[in-house]
Amino acid sequence: MKVAVLGIGITKFGEQWESSFSNIFVEAGSKAIQDANIDGKDIEAIYVGTMSAGRFIDQEHINALIADQAGLNSIPSTRVEAACASGGLALRQSIMAIESGMHDVVVTGGVEKMTDTTMSKTTRTLVTAADQEWEAFLGMTFPGLYAMIARRHMHEFGTTREQLAMVSVKNHRNAKNNPFAQFNMEITVDDVLNSPKVADPLTLLDCSPITDGSACIVLASEEKAKEFTDSPIYVTGSGQASSTLSLHDREQITVIDSTCNASKEAYRRANITASDVQIADVHDAFTIGEILAIEGLGFVKKGEGGKATEDGVTDKGGRIPVNTSGGLKAKGHPVGATGIAQAVEIVSQLRGDAGKRQVNADIGLTHNVGGSGGTSIVHIFEK
Repeated sequence: MKVAVLGIGITKFGEQWESSFSNIFVEAGSKAIQDANIDGKDIEAIYVGTMSAGRFIDQEHINALIADQAGLNSIPSTRVEAACASGGLALRQSIMAIESGMHDVVVTGGVEKMTDTTMSKTTRTLVTAADQEWEAFLGMTFPGLYAMIARRHMHEFGTTREQLAMVSVKNHRNAKNNPFAQFNMEITVDDVLNSPKVADPLTLLDCSPITDGSACIVLASEEKAKEFTDSPIYVTGSGQASSTLSLHDREQITVIDSTCNASKEAYRRANITASDVQIADVHDAFTIGEILAIEGLGFVKKGEGGKATEDGVTDKGGRIPVNTSGGLKAKGHPVGATGIAQAVEIVSQLRGDAGKRQVNADIGLTHNVGGSGGTSIVHIFEK
């Protein structure tokens, strides 16, 4: 059974002091429902991705809160958590609910409100996605973990500090044309290299920001979709895989095994190969993350991600445009919402609705990672 995308919605990403957690979600959900041309009586289930509302805003029982605030109290609502891959996993759960025949129309969304607490608490909350006994307890943070990966990648493959910076430069250039992005300004390689050091070799402009925001998608079975649209975008492949939570248990820290395995499953289900993908939105919480992603997804050979970035392979006009939205780096990274926001970008591109970010593509991919690679979710979208 095919799963169709009927509607998409997204809020502005950034510091949303004037909006609450539930209001942000309802805003994105309302946009998606309106875009899908459905009403409340058509919705059969809700899936919500959020990493840690209990720590960010002291609120649990998110599934009921969202249904209540959306005026959909009679509808089953489920909260999904997989660290920074919570949104991607919520999307996968929604797809499975439709493929199983359980539901015909599902709203799936992601949301996070990260700025309503102190920076130190935010840092401690994010590192709960790492190994507490062997990483977090010893003072490790995610910039530190990805910095170790970056150093090892540089050592093994000759990846340069400038190539890492070029990921950030490209994604900021793309975000300039994304009205929902947190940062709409262009930067230079020198800006990245000279920004404050966070964890050597990573500087501030190598790292994604703290962000508030939400994104939603309305999905339907192929038959049900025919009642609402003549030209849906289809989800043709979905893959999920796990890996070790801690870096020290991995055979190679320069390879995200979960990305490799999730993409293989998604490609198999969509009956395509990596070379068929024409656009991708990947998980670049840190600049090295995008380099690992394009290698793990099979877009370039292992170790060649930095060089491919330098050569313009992933530019908007390149062989495989990556992160036309601006990515997590410039669009923003409200952790529970990221996986859905990625899907919103790819659907917009395949519809031809991406404005100045538009590329010519019929097949797109999203790639959402939890932690340092403990979870990866990959989805394939096609016209």
